[in-house]
Amino acid sequence: MGEIIAAVAQRTGLPPDKARAAVEAIIEHLKGRLPTAISSQIEGILGGGDTGGAGTPGGGLGGLAGELDELGGLFAKK
Repeated sequence: MGEIIAAVAQRTGLPPDKARAAVEAIIEHLKGRLPTAISSQIEGILGGGDTGGAGTPGGGLGGLAGELDELGGLFAKK
């Protein structure tokens, strides 16, 4: 989870503790709204497990972040 916190801090200019709080809030929100199977994959990835399939071979946060970026593009104003 440290990678995604660092990315949020870098992209937003937030201090690391604020970036961590933001990431944790988003993750909890997503886990509450996503199907259990996907929610458990997020938990596995963030807990250091490798559930695979999260956008890159072997999964990982990089793939998850990429998929979330693509998902965000679906809601972008045109």
